[in-house]
Amino acid sequence: MTLPFPLLNVTQPVLLFHGKKHALDFPVARGVLMKEYDVIVIGAGEGLGIVFKALAAGHRVALVDKGHVGGTCLNAGCVPSKTLIYPADRIREIESATKLGITARITRIDFASLMKRVRNTRWEGRQFLLEEIDNSKKLDFYNEEARFIGDYTLQTKTRTIRGRKIFIVSGSRPVIPPLEGLDGISYLTNENIPDITRKPQSMIIIGGGYIGVEYGHFFSAMGIAVTIVQSRDRLLPVEEPEISDLLGKVMARRMSVITNAEALEVTKKGKECTLAVRNTISGRSRRLKAETILVATGRRSNADLLSLEKTGVDLEGTGYIKVDDMLQTSRENIWAFGDAIGKAMFTHAGDMEHRIAWHNAAGPDKIKMDFSAVPHAVYTHPQIASVGLTEEQARKSHEILVGRANYSDVVQGNAMMEEEGFAKAIVEKGTEKILGFHVIGPMASILIQEVVNAVATGGNVKSITDRMHIFPALSELIPEALKSLKQA
Repeated sequence: MTLPFPLLNVTQPVLLFHGKKHALDFPVARGVLMKEYDVIVIGAGEGLGIVFKALAAGHRVALVDKGHVGGTCLNAGCVPSKTLIYPADRIREIESATKLGITARITRIDFASLMKRVRNTRWEGRQFLLEEIDNSKKLDFYNEEARFIGDYTLQTKTRTIRGRKIFIVSGSRPVIPPLEGLDGISYLTNENIPDITRKPQSMIIIGGGYIGVEYGHFFSAMGIAVTIVQSRDRLLPVEEPEISDLLGKVMARRMSVITNAEALEVTKKGKECTLAVRNTISGRSRRLKAETILVATGRRSNADLLSLEKTGVDLEGTGYIKVDDMLQTSRENIWAFGDAIGKAMFTHAGDMEHRIAWHNAAGPDKIKMDFSAVPHAVYTHPQIASVGLTEEQARKSHEILVGRANYSDVVQGNAMMEEEGFAKAIVEKGTEKILGFHVIGPMASILIQEVVNAVATGGNVKSITDRMHIFPALSELIPEALKSLKQA
């Protein structure tokens, strides 16, 4: 496999190797006049939405991105991971068919073929986007490093460019922990997983967030001995506790799940890696062994690599770009969205953000981005989907009612013999406004869409329970949870 990958939009040319930067030369063309644009877009992921809208409006546009077109979603996120997870889901369904009286056996998994399909899908997506870019008039694509050198002005490797309006959609990169010995091994992240050509026999995953549990599901379904090391007391700590607990229970049947574990040191002997961990409660240490290690300890904004201080754009928190409700930065005529701002690091959120950012940049009337209605899904087995507040979050500012329904409470769920999955609703008492909704079980990401639509349009409980639902469809789970509301 090839390790590692170049990152987007670095402030200075670097080679990133095992999480460490090594400076490279940055030969800038001399004697080249500055080129002016109506719109500059930094980032060829969700930023492409702005590019094509600006071109349709007749603007001169510059697109700047050092990495592959398509951004994280196409190259290292949604597309590769879900292409792999779909067959993993089928494997788990076959394995569980015995409860339905069906005896089935998996005779072979062509791991190399699965990985090749991911690479082909990624390549085809890139080629399609590159053709669209190449065929676009009034568009210059700077597929190279860039950084701000002054007000509304960037220096690429070959040109100095200035824009009347700038959109920063520079994405994110993996957080690499300062773990002793990690830089001495060829570890994996979500960015280089697609380039695996040989199936490892064993794997340690450092991190129990959504990347860690999704790939834990995939690799364990492939027959790989997986160990997930999570520093917190449960997997997916941002989810409802009972959802995290059920996921941990189910995943522990298929792999080793170690919580409250601090990773201390990595060593390697021959083909075997050893990770030393310490229990944060008891203080006891242990050593875990595997053929390879996947680092899944979160994501961080690439904004810190752009020298944004040179153009007066403020950062906040751990390096995310500060924006207002209209997605404008601290500098007039500069907008930012996507992973770079860290509000909702999902492709569907970025798609909505690009539409709002362009609307606000193109005309006098402004609209706000509503992050309260951004849903998300985690493609584990069982699947998880959520929108809005958790019960703990809702209690801080609302008097609430809580409802719950099990999959087995509806006819279709009972027919599926789904005994563990459930849906949970959090509703404001009095107004019956839906504050949050959470599902764990089959097709969770599809089932929750009805709630997402209701939340986005300001609907309450009756906007769902008073509507006709097909019987006996699994969608009955949603109104069933809302009909069981009780004082919490």
